[in-house]
Amino acid sequence: MEISVSRKAHFNAAHRLNIPSWSEEENKAFFGVCNNGNFHGHNYDLIVSITGEIDPITGYLTDMKWLGQVIKDKIEDRFDHKNLNLDCEEFKTLNPTTENIAVVIWNILRKEIPSHHQLKVTLYETERNFVEYNGN
Repeated sequence: MEISVSRKAHFNAAHRLNIPSWSEEENKAFFGVCNNGNFHGHNYDLIVSITGEIDPITGYLTDMKWLGQVIKDKIEDRFDHKNLNLDCEEFKTLNPTTENIAVVIWNILRKEIPSHHQLKVTLYETERNFVEYNGN
């Protein structure tokens, strides 16, 4: 029997959506206010979900305290109150769209989560806009 557990986290970060090979006019037309040269910020909500089998001895799929600490150490401490474009190596050459941020987070966490568990990341940029990524 497979089951999923999820842990919610939060971080605040600034970014600018911009494609360097495009003109300033093209970037502004495509990304609008998200292309602001002075950057803009979001209050990101992150949901990390793990799917797998319940351990018959502990009754857990995973220790949620451990998962919370991994998310804090690897994601929140890394991205919270950062300018993603300027402060984070991952986005020096990668446009920090919510889609790309979710993939980066998934790749970071995938290294920490046991391989026999499935991993899904859901990242809310706003209350109404979110992306999900499960490695596929």
